[in-house]
Amino acid sequence: MGPRAIARVLATVEDMTRVWLSGWEWSCCGDSFAVGDDVDFGIETRTPTPELVDALGAGIAATIGALESHHESEFTDRVRGRAVAIHAVSQEVVERRSLRRPGHGAPLTATMPPDGEEWPMRRQDLGNGVFIGSRPSRYVIEHVPVPGSALVAPARGVRVPESGEDQVSRTAADTCSDPAVDRRMRSLAGWLVDVEER
Repeated sequence: MGPRAIARVLATVEDMTRVWLSGWEWSCCGDSFAVGDDVDFGIETRTPTPELVDALGAGIAATIGALESHHESEFTDRVRGRAVAIHAVSQEVVERRSLRRPGHGAPLTATMPPDGEEWPMRRQDLGNGVFIGSRPSRYVIEHVPVPGSALVAPARGVRVPESGEDQVSRTAADTCSDPAVDRRMRSLAGWLVDVEER
């Protein structure tokens, strides 16, 4: 490889920024996009947080040049350009279930339902005999990340169907035959987006 080719490679690397997009934030209210699309990210920080390093491992965290956020405020630091590669990052989690009780997943003033009965329906009357409501599960579900279990896989996009990210199983808590047993599964942690900045 000649000096000009090396200079082009170095210039490409210098103009590239790897941005971390957290799974919970983008699953909530991020727009979908794919490789090749133009992107504009608000950057909360340029340094991975200790929590992110713990969750993803030092090797993956070291490749991150910016952490995107769009919930707390409008950030003046931006990464703008074309998404040239996207990777879904998943990690192993332990699903733990514990019985919902006052002070643990229910208000301290709540009255525990008798064994075998459901928690009471919480409802709001909308008028004309119409109401909306919800009934909490008998169990509080907690997903505890397993350190060092992060895996990176190429994806076609962020929030694009069949983009390769693994989601937490949607099995209802009350259908588990033994709620005391911890279950291990893989969960989407977020995305790494390589942006060719302009």
